[in-house]
Amino acid sequence: MSNTNNMICDLETGVCGVAGEEEMEFIDFNQPKKTIDLYYVSDPICSHCWALEPVLRRFIQQYGDYFNFHTVMGGLLEKWHDGPIDPANGIYKPADVAGHWREVGEYSRMPIDGTLMIDNPVQSSYPPSQVFKVIQKNHNDAKAYEYLRRAREALFAFNQNIGDKSVLIEIVKSLGLNGDAIINEAEQPIGQQLLNEDFGLAKRLGVRGFPTIIMINEENKGVKIVGGRPFEYYVDGLKQVLNAEELCPKQQPSLSRLLEKEKLLFSKEIEVMYDVEKSDMNTFIEKELSPGSYQVKEILGESYCTYIK
Repeated sequence: MSNTNNMICDLETGVCGVAGEEEMEFIDFNQPKKTIDLYYVSDPICSHCWALEPVLRRFIQQYGDYFNFHTVMGGLLEKWHDGPIDPANGIYKPADVAGHWREVGEYSRMPIDGTLMIDNPVQSSYPPSQVFKVIQKNHNDAKAYEYLRRAREALFAFNQNIGDKSVLIEIVKSLGLNGDAIINEAEQPIGQQLLNEDFGLAKRLGVRGFPTIIMINEENKGVKIVGGRPFEYYVDGLKQVLNAEELCPKQQPSLSRLLEKEKLLFSKEIEVMYDVEKSDMNTFIEKELSPGSYQVKEILGESYCTYIK
């Protein structure tokens, strides 16, 4: 007769079975006091910010209890003009962006199409940034950050012009918000006023490029990490600011919970979050997700997973 004293009904899967080998687990319910302010200075059309998404998501998921997270709009492109926009990357006109974006996408494996910058270029990053600020003002930081993610998906992977009013309205509507009202408010002087406040903060923080992450402690001392870096850079930076040798990361959420929250995850994002090899991705997804709860699709040579209600 089998032993039925060590059984459990799993909350996530609904499947009942043996609980596992660990008989007792010590749990510390004391949450670390959030003494750190983390400023993520970014822009909706920043390709290197898009490339950073897998690492930044894991860092926030595992170490977010240690800091207060603030997203700051940096103002990457006010408008195109006759002079150089980004001479270091050879960008003088919109069409120059396409090749640069493709290189970033291929290197990072966060898909970037980029052809719209030849056919229908984004004329300014200010309109989508103003929408971010209005959502942040009228709702909350989490909803604004969700909007930023959807805007980047639309721009980089699905080749939509997020400088276009109609595109922005649809993105905001997809969040369950009033797209027309929010975009109309963002077009009013308040939209630029809110954006200027972020520009001023970025200047005070000494930001000169995107992405930049700055962590500041109670003594007003901190670290600045410029550009997309490996996961360990941010963990080491947090340790330095906290003057701690070790930190206690939270366990990553299950893939089912993460996908339900995020709605769409690219293969690279799953690989980084769960330390999975690309070659093992399909097996991992099949093991972690219930049939009928997801779809796997492909774009620009990369697979991605979408949540099905």
